[in-house]
This record gives sequence, C-alpha cells and structure tokens, in this order.
Amino acid sequence: MHLDHPIPILRIFSIPLAESFYLDFLGFEKRWEHRFEPDLPLYTEIARDNLVLHLSEHYGDGTPGSAVFLPMEGIHEFQQTLIAQRASFARPGVEKASWGFTMDITDPFGNHLRFCERRHEHS
Repeated sequence: MHLDHPIPILRIFSIPLAESFYLDFLGFEKRWEHRFEPDLPLYTEIARDNLVLHLSEHYGDGTPGSAVFLPMEGIHEFQQTLIAQRASFARPGVEKASWGFTMDITDPFGNHLRFCERRHEHS
C-alpha cells in the first residue's frame, strides 16, 4: 500500500476571478477542467511545480474560508515576485515562526493559502 499527497479542493464562485488570482497572480497552470454539461459547474486541476489544487464551483465541494498548509522552498523569492506585481488585492508579508516562515494569502473566495517554508537545521 502507498499513500500520496492530498489534493485540496477549494470552492470558487467566479471562473474569471479564480483564473486571475490562481493563474495570473500566483503563477499556477491549468492542467485540466471538467463539466458534466457546458452550462454546469466547473471542476478543474491547477498546479505549480509539485503543488496541486482542485478548484470547484460545485455545491458541497470545499468550504469557503478553509485554510490550506502549502509547504514550499523559496518563500522570500515567491513573496518578492508577488509584491512586484503590485496587485491591489494582495501584497503578502512573510512571518517568522520557530520552525520556519509563513506567508498567508486569502483568495477572492475566502480560502486561506498558508505557504510555508520549514527552516533547515543548519539555518
């Protein structure tokens, strides 16, 4: 038996807002999307490096306001890339914790993305 990384499902309410935030601002790429019919809700997979998220317009998929812990490396460089975009909705800061660093960003739907970089033992 082998378990793999979970894939969080985040609820969205507007495809243009979701694409602007996740694809344009955060730099994710759309891998695929699914609808049962053209006018039914969207379910899509996005990714950046090894980080995979599912975004869903379906009622019952995810709860707005959820927090997702997103391990990463290079949090300070990522923060500078985001700040350089001069987005009116997010200029995130990096907080120091005893175990590493965090950068919290809230998406347009109230979901909390907590990017985290663990401190290396030699730091």
